[in-house]
Amino acid sequence: MMRRHLIPGMALLLLASGCKQKAPDTAAATPADQGIQVGRENVVIVEPQKLTTGPALSGTLSAERTAQVRAEVAGAVTAMYVEQGQSVSRGALLARIDDTSIRDTYLSARSAMNSAQSSLDLAKRNAERSATLAKAGAIADRDLESARQTETSADATLADTRARLATAEKQLSKTEVRAPIGGIVSERPASAGDVLLVGGALLTIVDPSSMRFEASVPAERLATLKVGTPVDFSVSGYEKRTFSGRIERINPSVDPATRQVRLYVSIPNAGQPLVAGLFAEGRVATDSKTAIALPASAVDERGTSPTVLRLRASKVERVAVQLGVRDEIAERVEIRSGIQVGDTILVGTAQSVSEGATVRLVGEETSGKQ
Repeated sequence: MMRRHLIPGMALLLLASGCKQKAPDTAAATPADQGIQVGRENVVIVEPQKLTTGPALSGTLSAERTAQVRAEVAGAVTAMYVEQGQSVSRGALLARIDDTSIRDTYLSARSAMNSAQSSLDLAKRNAERSATLAKAGAIADRDLESARQTETSADATLADTRARLATAEKQLSKTEVRAPIGGIVSERPASAGDVLLVGGALLTIVDPSSMRFEASVPAERLATLKVGTPVDFSVSGYEKRTFSGRIERINPSVDPATRQVRLYVSIPNAGQPLVAGLFAEGRVATDSKTAIALPASAVDERGTSPTVLRLRASKVERVAVQLGVRDEIAERVEIRSGIQVGDTILVGTAQSVSEGATVRLVGEETSGKQ
């Protein structure tokens, strides 16, 4: 009889023990019910975006105005007044070249001109005197003719010496090398003491206030291009900035080897952030529109049709979308159908979340412009 009473009691103890063992399992499941935590930086709210399309470009920046300063007279460099990276104004003295022999030539030419001037003055007085005497019949006509011929010869000699002096003066001025444009000294291959021939390189001046972007586009896109068309581009070293310019010139001939047309884009460089030699990539903005768009990285194009992960009522769902134009510079793509303004789309690391999972957003508010 005692065994019959013990069996129900033991059963109650075992049931109570089993309930105590299951309690921790119920507590562990509570965080999972709250959903997978996703940072708000990994979602984007769908909204209309400005999209710009056009032919892609790539090339190197160069300064629109560059001056290669070279020696115009032969001689030794006696002084250099500027260094690389130094800003100079137009007309500033950059260097001096030894002027000893040129100055001697100049002084000789000036002396010869003064002598010729004196000879001409004397010849003029003699010609005037001879003319007076000829009227009075005091001298023969041939003496008057001789005096006038001497005056003419003296006048020609003076003109010749003036020309020689002007040439010597111009050569002397070239021993002072001055800046032909304002800008910054980018190269200075010459130093004081160097002996240069005519045409020897002294320095290079670059005007950084305006840059030029040279690139090529396929010949078949030529019909969409014209002078003044905007160009947007990014530059190596300035990955987070976008610069703008306009087509200044279009080469009138096509490269027969590449079937490409050369473009020359003028770029204002206020503040001078850009420097010559940087590599740039951009696009001619031939067309622009405002439409629903997403970051290109938000679209999964691995399947038969592109899809995105949409968050609705805290649940993740995969939605098929139809794509439109692509803005390569902004890295956005138009979404023609499948989603609408105000939808929340998973991007970045959140794209690894499985379809049907419950998601809880944490962190700061996000902006639709990503």
